[in-house]
Amino acid sequence: MVEIVREAALPLPKDIESLRKLVQVIDGDPKDPEHFLSKFKNIRLFFHSPEIIQRITVEAVEDAARDQVRYLELRFTPAALAQSGVFDMEDATRWVIDAAVEAASAHGIEVGLIVSVNRHESLEIAEEAARIAADHIQDGVVGVDLAGDEVEFPAQPFRSILASAKQAGLGLTIHAGEWAGAENVRQAILELEADRIGHGIRVLEDPQVVSLARERGIPFEVSIDSNFLTGIIPSLNAHPLSQMIQAGLQTVLTTDDPSVLGTTLSLEYQHAIDHLGLSLESLKGIVLTAAQAAFLDPHRISQLESEFVNLFWRQ
Repeated sequence: MVEIVREAALPLPKDIESLRKLVQVIDGDPKDPEHFLSKFKNIRLFFHSPEIIQRITVEAVEDAARDQVRYLELRFTPAALAQSGVFDMEDATRWVIDAAVEAASAHGIEVGLIVSVNRHESLEIAEEAARIAADHIQDGVVGVDLAGDEVEFPAQPFRSILASAKQAGLGLTIHAGEWAGAENVRQAILELEADRIGHGIRVLEDPQVVSLARERGIPFEVSIDSNFLTGIIPSLNAHPLSQMIQAGLQTVLTTDDPSVLGTTLSLEYQHAIDHLGLSLESLKGIVLTAAQAAFLDPHRISQLESEFVNLFWRQ
């Protein structure tokens, strides 16, 4: 990122530690959603050219491959990439697709792309992003994500947009039950027909919603680091992943925003062992659940499951 600041003459600090304070959650930062989201205002300044967008995409895929990820679902927000106004969301999406395909081939990793839209941005932006996502299903776009501030901005206005995306064949994941309560999880499942829930750890506040999610087999995308660094939980040891598993909920581990949080998928699994006492066998189960929850066709999901089972058996 420092290289990009220097090469593109961006209005940001040119030394690593000064820049880090603006784009990463670091020790001493307030642990709250507002401070976490403030980092993205600075990050949006980076998307200055096609070359930068493609470089960031390539390096994100490369980082995942180095972390031994076999199948990656990479989220990106076209509206953020087009923030400069120099190009549009369609252009930005195409650059991400091209770079992801190139990087996946170079590093031996399979990549699906998820187009993300924010609750706090306009319905017009979301509608265009969902249309672009549907237009590029054949190019590796596999899903749509509704993210952003769930406290101040309801999901209901996006219902028809999300329904259209799902009808087009895209997977649907919705951030819910992270900064707000279990009612948002219920709404995401029943009213918005989410295939997966982003975070969702506050589902445990309502046993009826827990039962609903369990009966529907809805996977929860859990990020231990994110929930701690954004102040949702007071400590890593306090994360409710174990309780979610005990309640029979389908859970997977994710990195949320790895560059902002300074995390990796390996580190998330390490947290599950060191701070939550999960066994290696439990983590293998989480990996298989992740394969089953992937936005892939059933045949490819079965292949992915077999690959992991064979890998675990050899060990």
